[in-house]
Amino acid sequence: MHFFRPLAPIINKIVKLYTSRERKFSFQPTDHLSKKIIVKVKPGVFHPGLFMSTKILLKFVDGLNLNQKTFLELGAGTGIISILAARNNAVVYASDISSLAVENIRINADENEVEINVLKSDLFDDFPKIIFDYLVINPPYYTKDPETEEQFAWYCGKNFEFFRKLFVSLSEFINQDSKVFMILSEVCDIEKIKSIGEENYFTWELVYTKTVWGEKNFIYQVVKN
Repeated sequence: MHFFRPLAPIINKIVKLYTSRERKFSFQPTDHLSKKIIVKVKPGVFHPGLFMSTKILLKFVDGLNLNQKTFLELGAGTGIISILAARNNAVVYASDISSLAVENIRINADENEVEINVLKSDLFDDFPKIIFDYLVINPPYYTKDPETEEQFAWYCGKNFEFFRKLFVSLSEFINQDSKVFMILSEVCDIEKIKSIGEENYFTWELVYTKTVWGEKNFIYQVVKN
């Protein structure tokens, strides 16, 4: 049951007003001796604190052994997950289609004193040839064509173009040992998204479920057959 759905128009107005100014968000890694990660959230960049998907992924990624692994956060927004991975000794790449997000990632990497390879790219269009050990994806999944850079964080296209393009090119950047994790919510058409992956010979394994405010969120490991 989605308790807040009737209040969605009011909540959306509050969120829009709140995100119209630069904000900060912090995350404390599980190792409480580790320094807290603090990021700036520029207006127009997906806010990791207002929506549960990033928080869920942060806790999940914090439990992975990333030491000396190549790690990609695809559609990184503020780059907070990438910063966490870099803190855990991964060789990190972070990409986004938004110029504003790319700038935001670079600022946050500098202020958190970590090294991240930041790329502006529409999915893998402008990537060098790299095989990643880990890929983490918090995708847009609402079916509407994005009209602005900001909307690319939310809308995957009327015909799920984001996912169609993703699964056509993903196999070029992974091998049989790579681990690809994607978070989806029950509010999206999960079965359609899974079917697009399956058409491109990917299978889905549910590895984590978390219900927040009555909404179920699922982390899947996506595996190339």
